[in-house]
Amino acid sequence: MNNFSTEDLKRDEGILFILSGPSGVGKDTILRRVIPRLSLIRTSISITTRDPRPHEKDGIDYFFVTNEKFATMLEQGDMLEHAAVHGHFYGTPRSWVEEELNKGMDVILEIDVQGALQVRREFPGAILLFLAPPSWDELERRLRRRKTEDELTIHKRLENARHEMERIENYEYLVINDKLDEAVRDVEAVIIAERLRPWRYSHFAKIEEE
Repeated sequence: MNNFSTEDLKRDEGILFILSGPSGVGKDTILRRVIPRLSLIRTSISITTRDPRPHEKDGIDYFFVTNEKFATMLEQGDMLEHAAVHGHFYGTPRSWVEEELNKGMDVILEIDVQGALQVRREFPGAILLFLAPPSWDELERRLRRRKTEDELTIHKRLENARHEMERIENYEYLVINDKLDEAVRDVEAVIIAERLRPWRYSHFAKIEEE
């Protein structure tokens, strides 16, 4: 019989989570509530070629790089996913994510469906969560309430949302953001449940091999 101690209850590496959902569904709000409630987890820091805004800090809000630096990282394969937005490039740095996971930290990426599927190809074990609105009418109401987009942009975001919702089958979990507190608890529950899978611990893996 194998000897067992609490020292065996340590994960070899962190878990990569990906949160996607339509613009306006509340992803930022939920992450701001979830992250402080859990230990050993942090949101990924994206790389961008745009200039920092007055309140933003390099290495905290984004990693700010030149176009040349971004292109070099892309050529070297150090980008899990990337996209061009309003004339600037954004991406998720592979080396940073891998370093955090190797330290035992869970990492959660907030990216769109296309980016999520790109990352899934690189990290087959990534856990994908989709955050959906309770209804189309409610999503439109939330977008209008922000008062940050014109009518054309709102319609474009709603159209994109329909395409994103069609890819839900690629995700392990679906959370409906109807009541914020419940959605926060659901996302937190997914993270905790994934941490409790025995095969994530090397001790149990060794027992299975024997």
